[in-house]
Amino acid sequence: MTTPAATPRTLYDWFAASVARHGDRPALEVAGTTLGYAELAARADALAARLLVHLGDRRPPRRVGLLAARTAVAYAGYLAVQRLGATVVPLGPAFPTGRNAAITRAARLDAVLADTTADHPDPLGVPTLTLTDEALAALPADPVPDARTAHPDDLAYLLFTSGSTGVPKGVPVRHRNVCAYLAHLVPRTAAGPGDRFSQTFDLTFDPSVHDMFTAWGSGATLVVPTRGELLAPVRFVNRRALTHWNSVPSLISLAQRLRALKPAGMPTLRHSMFCGEPLTLQQAAAWHRAAPTSTLENAYGPTELTVTCVTYRLPADPAAWPAPTNGTVPIGTPHPDLQLRLEDGELCMRGPQRFPGYLDPADNTGRFLAPDGSRHDPTTPLTDAHWYRTGDRVAPLPGAAGDPPPLVHLGRDDQQVQVHGYRVELGEVEAALRVLPGVLDAAVLPAATPGGTELAAAYTTDDPATTPDALRTALRDRLPAYMVPASLTALDALPLNPNGKLDRAALGATLAPNAPNLTRPTPTREP
Repeated sequence: MTTPAATPRTLYDWFAASVARHGDRPALEVAGTTLGYAELAARADALAARLLVHLGDRRPPRRVGLLAARTAVAYAGYLAVQRLGATVVPLGPAFPTGRNAAITRAARLDAVLADTTADHPDPLGVPTLTLTDEALAALPADPVPDARTAHPDDLAYLLFTSGSTGVPKGVPVRHRNVCAYLAHLVPRTAAGPGDRFSQTFDLTFDPSVHDMFTAWGSGATLVVPTRGELLAPVRFVNRRALTHWNSVPSLISLAQRLRALKPAGMPTLRHSMFCGEPLTLQQAAAWHRAAPTSTLENAYGPTELTVTCVTYRLPADPAAWPAPTNGTVPIGTPHPDLQLRLEDGELCMRGPQRFPGYLDPADNTGRFLAPDGSRHDPTTPLTDAHWYRTGDRVAPLPGAAGDPPPLVHLGRDDQQVQVHGYRVELGEVEAALRVLPGVLDAAVLPAATPGGTELAAAYTTDDPATTPDALRTALRDRLPAYMVPASLTALDALPLNPNGKLDRAALGATLAPNAPNLTRPTPTREP
């Protein structure tokens, strides 16, 4: 196992330490290309220098969008932004142009780095440098002039998650937040040169940070699958001889449907982590049979608490596994130096991984508790002692030892769901539906499928032309694909409860013929 000689103070420091110690070792395999640590660092420097030239007389950028995916430009670009001491803001190449434009405005980007993978390569209103992998390789090996040194309190990255008001919500993460995370996770992976990490997540999803920097913080190789390889996860593991795996649990279900999880069928795996969705005991057992020499961990954490904040490692012997009544693997215990507080069953946390508050301070309302556990007054400044309200209901595992004992996830207190690992506010999808021509009202519910959670929507209209197909086409121009409902049903009226509010349970019964696995949403508790 390899750890940095000195405690890194910034995200780039984790990579730089491995460049110094393992320069000739492979750092990245992507799109048919293998780059060593020194070579990847040189390309990141060259790209950073090229961006400064592209910006002309402008001062070095503070926030840079990254419109790239599964290319050398994407990963060298991520490092180049960090090398400049700037904040990286991942944009979605598969997102509608309007969503990327909204993020560009909200983040106040100074520039965008792009490859050629965007589905809608429309201008975003800021200087944009677009390169292919071939053009990146041809850049001169220029040093980085005028690079500012990032401070631990500076923002390392800024991610945008689904917002209940219909507007994406900016979550800034500081260098000290992510360094606290990596200080725990890099040793926990027990990795070093020669190990090979999966990279199943898009850069707009924060587990990608785990994959990149636990690999690069230990001298290992980050192995980026093609889209086709993601559809055959077991084949990807074996063809690329992966040692470390990280994905959403629904990829286990995909492998099961392909009948690919053969006993001891993934002999190279030594460490497997699942996050982003509940991991069921059935899924865990199937993966364990196929990778019996791999440790198996379930990790939990909202973006606001920096990737993951609570982890549970299943015992090596399945006979010793706990069996929560809801059929899921416990989410575990907090990472070092993180504190938890249960308020009416809601998990609240604070500590060095907690973000500093939302990009728009208005989004902080109702999301924090004061240090003494009372309601936070949003007109007063947030401090490190404030508790972040996750909105997740948890309970200690019955009969478990330990202080604190492992936690079991019981659901949400609001209308937030996970779709293929992405956090989705049902209210954002409903808002997108309501503004479409011909839609009078709309409601969205989660539906459980063999491949994970999808969305089912109902709407009312007085226009016969407002059909499900027409709405689905319109939504694809407004929302990422994972937020577009799998089913859309026209109703004469949405069911209401005696208080005149939407009766989601009754709506679920109404939609059941179109979405037979519709899950009953957790009742909303007022903040």
